[in-house]
Formats: sequence, structure tokens, C-alpha cells
Amino acid sequence: MAKQSVADLDPTGKTVLVRVDFNVPQDSDGTITDDRRIRMAVPTIRSIIDRGGKAILMSHLGRPKGEVNPKLSLAPVAKRLGELLGKPVVLAADTGGKDSTEKAHALSTGDVLVLENVRFNPGEKKGDDASYVAGLADLADAYVNDAFGTCHRTEASMYAVPK
Repeated sequence: MAKQSVADLDPTGKTVLVRVDFNVPQDSDGTITDDRRIRMAVPTIRSIIDRGGKAILMSHLGRPKGEVNPKLSLAPVAKRLGELLGKPVVLAADTGGKDSTEKAHALSTGDVLVLENVRFNPGEKKGDDASYVAGLADLADAYVNDAFGTCHRTEASMYAVPK
């Protein structure tokens, strides 16, 4: 299969699952101190939503080791992304579970949904947890990898979901 870019994808009427790298530094108050990785993902996100698609974003932040850690939530990232896009960005409380599924189905054209930190789920590091992988893959019609700095990882969102 030939590799394609997001420009080759026709996102019209589709939900696109995008693996991004939002592993951004934060201070002790949770304030993002360098939003470069978020800004770098904006062109890919815009390419999808400006051409009639819906974007679901997934990323890791830190190393929570399969446990929920509020200090490593993607909430500040979703907020900053909304500021950069100039539109509300919805945050799901899970990754591929009930909340993300409900929020994904409620998306309208041009909407953006950020899934909570993929590393909160132990299935992410296992890489081959079938139910976790299916929960993510079932959210979308297409997959885009925009997290090139993490391509070497065999985590589920990088390796198993695109299959």
C-alpha cells in the first residue's frame, strides 16, 4: 500500500482519527510552557476540518503508566488548541470508551475532538489489546499519523490502530 499524505485524503463527510504529538512541557500549575507541537499539528487538523471532515485527535502526555493522572490530562492542550483554531475543541474523558464514542458520534462537520491521554489506558502500551484497538479504530473512517516523532513506538495508537 502506498503511503499518502493528508492532502491525498478526501475528508468530506468523514471522521478522521489523527495521531498527534501533544507531549508538551507544562509548569507546576499545568500551564503549557511551549505549544510548538500543538501549533505544528494545526495545518493537518485544518486540512481535515476545512475540507468537510471531523477530526478526532489522540496523543500521549508524559508517562502515566496506564493509570489516570490528572496532572497529565490533555485538558490544557485541548484548551490551547481551541484558542489556536479559533473554535471550541471537545475533550473526551477516555480513549475509545463510552465517552469518546458518544462524543465522536455527536460531532458535526468541522468539529474537533481530543481524546484523553492515550497512556491512561493500559492497552496503549501493550500495543495489541484487541478491544482497546477496536474501540479507537471504530471511531473513524480514516487514520492520519501526524506524530512522526513517535513513529518508532509499537504502542496501539501508532502501530495497531492503522492496521
